[in-house]
Formats: sequence, structure tokens, C-alpha cells
Amino acid sequence: MTPPDLSQIDVIAPNFKRRHSGVTTTVIRLVPIQAHDIAITACAPDLPPEVPNLPWPRLLTMSRRGPSGARVWHARRNVEMVAGLALKHLLRKRLKLLFTSAAQRRHTGFTRWLIRQMDAVIATSQKSADYLERPATVIHHGINCDLFQPVADRAALRAALDLPTDGLLVGCFGRIRPQKGNDLFVRAMIATCREHPDARALMMGRATPEHAEFLQGLKDEVAAAGLSDRILFRDEVPIADVPAHFQALDLYVAPQRWEGFGLTPIEAMACGAPVVASRAGAFEEMILPGDTGTLTEIEDLDQITADIQMLLSDPDALALRSGKARERVLDAFDIRTEAARIIAVYRDLLKT
Repeated sequence: MTPPDLSQIDVIAPNFKRRHSGVTTTVIRLVPIQAHDIAITACAPDLPPEVPNLPWPRLLTMSRRGPSGARVWHARRNVEMVAGLALKHLLRKRLKLLFTSAAQRRHTGFTRWLIRQMDAVIATSQKSADYLERPATVIHHGINCDLFQPVADRAALRAALDLPTDGLLVGCFGRIRPQKGNDLFVRAMIATCREHPDARALMMGRATPEHAEFLQGLKDEVAAAGLSDRILFRDEVPIADVPAHFQALDLYVAPQRWEGFGLTPIEAMACGAPVVASRAGAFEEMILPGDTGTLTEIEDLDQITADIQMLLSDPDALALRSGKARERVLDAFDIRTEAARIIAVYRDLLKT
């Protein structure tokens, strides 16, 4: 895609991290949708061609004024807040600084200082807002419900993905490391597979080198239990292939010990998979216990296991929760709603 004409751009959404992350995913998903309604560009390395994207050196030479006067600089990390402040105060660019916070912990003194310099703040959950020392607009992340939707023939899809076509498939996706609770998932599924001959499990995601031993230990546990043919491990897949793997599931488990927001439960629910989740991240704001899944205390392996087995033991209840899970995402977590609410914040900043 040809770099956008900066003289027409009102909003810049930087993403300075080269390695793919949750922020990268957010920018990739939101910016093309927002570009239909407001003049916005990303500023990031290695984005798909459909995302309007600005080479970072052009930030240095862009005009001080945008088409509406000030431009909005929408940061999602400390480094991007710092860059916005430098552009505004050192290079005298007219910018309105906006920060989105997903963290659910007390920020460092430096981060708190940066946040105080922002013109506005968005929090991705009420939990995140509670850790901020200033007012924030709560806007939940959303997903593309056209991409993440139930599939008509789940067995055929599983066959195409080389997954078991028989039984009930339980998934846990994302980065593999202790904070994500992958060990809790594996141990819960070992116990579940022993009680339910038709249960299958898929853990999919990438382990960075420092967590390679952690992943190997989980594979060894499964092998020692004699369940390597029923509890499967797969590396992360290309972004375009992610929805199909959620569509293949009957149930999703999010056993995180810590999470900023956590998209995977709503991606699963949009595809018709109820969720067993811990009370980490924004999961309490996503899941309606009894309707769309269950919530457990963090690290409560016994309850995670019991909830999985309860749901797998009652096909009618599982099917009912499947439909309600999809409805819940359509009502509260559609990416078009997220995009529109963020644009409203942009427009308010551009007016001032």
C-alpha cells in the first residue's frame, strides 16, 4: 500500500514493537475499520498491506498541523507515549496525546508520570481503569464477528485441520508460559481424559526460548499419562488460520494466572465455544457464569477440572451455552463497536 498522505491524516496509531504482540493485533484489526470513518494511519513495522501504514522517519518531517489542527497520537505502550511527547515538545508538532491502558497492576512511577501527560486515556476494562490515577473511558476490545463465527460442519473442518474428528475438543491457545496457566490446562485435561473417553484437547501457541523447557515439561507430563494421542500440542499458526482453530472447538479454557485483557475467550465464544476461565484479565467482564461458561479463582485447578467435566458431561447444556456465548460477543464485543467508540474519543480530542 502507498504510504498515506500525511497532510490528510488526523490520527496516528504507532506500534513500535517489531515482534508480533497483542498491540500489533489490535492495530491490524482496528485501523482498517477506522480508516473508513476517519483519516487514520498506523506507524509500525511489518504490517499487512491492507493496513494504512506510515514509515516512521516521516514523523520527523510531517507538518506541525494536521488537517483539523492538531493530530491525535494514539499510544499503547510507554515507548509510544515517550515518542508522542518528543514529537510534541521537541519537534513542536501539534498533537493530542491518547493512551490505551490494558494493565491490571499498579504502574511504575515513570509510567504514571507519562499517563499524566496524556490528553485522554482509554482503559480496556474496568479493572484496568481502577489502577489508573485519573479518569479513563472504558472501551472493551472487540473482534471481527464475521471471521470468528460458528462453522456448519465442525467434523469436516477438523479433518481439514488434521485434528481428531470424533469426541469433544477442548482448546487453550496463545503464548505458552507459566502466567498463561498452560500447566493448569494440561493437568485438568489429563484428569478429564481419564474420566471422559471422548475428550480431546489442543494446546496451540508459541513458547519463546526461555519457556521452551516449560513446554517440554508439559509434553512429558502428557506422554507419561499415556495421552499423547488425545492431548495435542501445536505451534502458533498464521493469523489467517486462527479463526478456523477456534471454530473446531467444543469448549475453550482460559486458565491464566495473569492477563492484561485477553482476547481468546471472546474469539472462542464468537465461534460458539463456551469458556471455562479464571478471574484474570477482563474475563469477568466477558463471561456470564451459567450462560456463556464458568469463572474460577486463579490457580484453582480442582474447580477448572470440575467445570470442564461438568460441561462435557451435559451435551444439551453445552449446546445452550454455545448459542448464548455467540450472542454475548455480538452484543458486547464486536470490533465495529470498539472502533466506533474509539473514533468518538478521537473526534472529541480533535475538537479541542
